[in-house]
Amino acid sequence: MTKARFPVSKSNLPVWKRILSRQRTHRDLPSLEIEHEGGKMAKLKLALYWAASCGGCDVAVLDVNEKILDIANIADIVFWPIAMDFKYHDVEAMKDDSIDVCLFNGAVRNSEQEKIANLLRKKSKVMVAFGSCACFGGIPALGNFWDRTTIFERAYIEAPSNDNQARTFPQTEIKLDGVELELPQFYDTVSTLAQVVPVEYFVPGCPPPVDLILKVVDALATSQLPPIGSVIASEKSLCDECDRVKEDKKITKIYRPHEIIPDPKRCLLEQGIICLGPATRGGCGARCIKVNMPCRGCFGPPAGVVDQGAKMLSALASIYDVDDEREIARMVEEVVDPAGTFYRFGMSSSLLKRRRMQT
Repeated sequence: MTKARFPVSKSNLPVWKRILSRQRTHRDLPSLEIEHEGGKMAKLKLALYWAASCGGCDVAVLDVNEKILDIANIADIVFWPIAMDFKYHDVEAMKDDSIDVCLFNGAVRNSEQEKIANLLRKKSKVMVAFGSCACFGGIPALGNFWDRTTIFERAYIEAPSNDNQARTFPQTEIKLDGVELELPQFYDTVSTLAQVVPVEYFVPGCPPPVDLILKVVDALATSQLPPIGSVIASEKSLCDECDRVKEDKKITKIYRPHEIIPDPKRCLLEQGIICLGPATRGGCGARCIKVNMPCRGCFGPPAGVVDQGAKMLSALASIYDVDDEREIARMVEEVVDPAGTFYRFGMSSSLLKRRRMQT
């Protein structure tokens, strides 16, 4: 678990009360008063929500298998739309700060997601950005290379399977058979959860691996929570944790993973395959690398790195063994889809944030 981004008090208060009494940028968090029933500590109230993401983070929670019983022993799920029948008005009716912990997965892509993020923040004592999309923007944030107009044009007009001569696009409001219907407003820019509301903890991964989820559960069960602002993963980069042989070799060609069969014992980057290990936080168990596939960066940047893509570009440029401008240009061309390679998971949280569109 990483060090806090905020000063850490050495108070002797219980962990729950200590972390929840600190000042936050956007709001003052109250102390968590855990009720007791019959002399026993009451269960925590847990909420889970799925915003702009694929849904894999919700499925990952179920991947804990029989450990789900441990979660049930310490927490009552009071909101989880994907698995249980809850409505937004159920959350609106809850008292402020009545939810102890909210695991919020997904980026914020539209007005509905922004509204629910603010609602759950208001109702929750602890907000956890759960998964790559909530932490860094994730795959949805690749949309920040475009805007609403160009995305809709591609999705509803230009795609080969479309037959939309009337150029019909989704509308936020429409009246049909006397009934007024609404759709959320689709934003130009995808945001991380922390860009919308204050967040206490960050659990990276696409999706977070089971052992990391269980660490979170264990921290909740034992009240051994890390300092506010912590990323619940490794302090080291994935490259530092990787046990492949590194020989500090230079490269003269970039390969895509399907073009060669790499040596499973040697560093993938030194074999010419772009592996984001040098620019990615460790803690995932190197699952991709162990099956001879390169890291794609879903754990986000290591501690102290502001822009994951820029860090990886620097690491890659440092091992190019070419001086001729034409050879450099050739190797640059060999990097297929640079945006999707270097900013696959972190566009929203990068220094770039989004592409500047011509008006």
